[in-house]
Amino acid sequence: MRPVKIVDLFAGPGGLDVAAEKLGIATVGVEWDHGACTTRRAAGLETVEGDVRDYGPANFPEADVLAGGPPCQTFTVAGTGAGREALDDVLTFVKRLTAREDRESIAKDLAKLDDERTGLVLEPLRWALDAIDQESRPYRAIVLEQVPAVLPVWEAYATALEAEGYAADYDILRTEEFGVPQTRKRAVLIARRKGTGAPTLPSPTHRPYRKGVPRDEGDASRERWRTMADALGRTEPFVVISNYGTGGDPKARGRRRWDEPSATVTGKISRNRVVTPAGDELGRFTQSEAGRLQTFPADYPWSGRDVSQQIGNAVPPRLALHVLSAAFGWDPPTNDVLDSLSIWND
Repeated sequence: MRPVKIVDLFAGPGGLDVAAEKLGIATVGVEWDHGACTTRRAAGLETVEGDVRDYGPANFPEADVLAGGPPCQTFTVAGTGAGREALDDVLTFVKRLTAREDRESIAKDLAKLDDERTGLVLEPLRWALDAIDQESRPYRAIVLEQVPAVLPVWEAYATALEAEGYAADYDILRTEEFGVPQTRKRAVLIARRKGTGAPTLPSPTHRPYRKGVPRDEGDASRERWRTMADALGRTEPFVVISNYGTGGDPKARGRRRWDEPSATVTGKISRNRVVTPAGDELGRFTQSEAGRLQTFPADYPWSGRDVSQQIGNAVPPRLALHVLSAAFGWDPPTNDVLDSLSIWND
């Protein structure tokens, strides 16, 4: 199967699109954040700046693959219990959508939720169903990713999509197991129309990172996990001290050495201190360096406002190369394709 074009919902600054373009697949991204759209346009990525709820498959008739990573904040299972309630709401709405309940009725009930972002996770399913019901041309493949807390939603999606003529696979993937110099877990779903082979998530190529375990230990059939030094090319040893998620206790702040993968890159990466092993201050990560920890090309044209948040929200392109290849039933990306991420051609 050779896709024609991917429509990428909640496309951010272009992580999945960078990977797709390296695979020779055209993309168009729908994104509401102006800063992310500024970066995308600087990178030469086709972009529609707007709310995915205002569009549908009919607006992108050439796209035969659907991708997306909806916002996740409102239904994470962490916290006081409100997240759990929102997650249960989402699972109920998945069933209502696939049962073809009246859309206006669903919309009215969605409006009653405490946070309108809860309903955004339903948008890829709405698009998929509309492509089937209204356009009579189902997407050939669907690729979705988000934080691990979203896995129950992807499970519900898989059940729904299988009833609509798809085969699906979903699970948690660890980015360092695919050569990303960062420990980051993502809930990923891939689906493909039945009759074209059952999709399976990509197999890890690198060893998992475990604190205190040397990178040379582990499964000899896999490559060693990549370090921050590998990605950044800094020749002097350094230590990264996280400046968030600490409850105000400086002693509780996470630390990673130059010869380890980065901790999860978030929108607060610009707050991280970078010091020598002796504790002397070094320059904090540049935008290019933060992007490289996500496996964006070193010269990716980060633009607009709140670049740190753009980087933290992005899909690591190297992971996306593996996921897209698996979704289409292709062999894993070659080293030449993976290495091409170091070069950006707009």
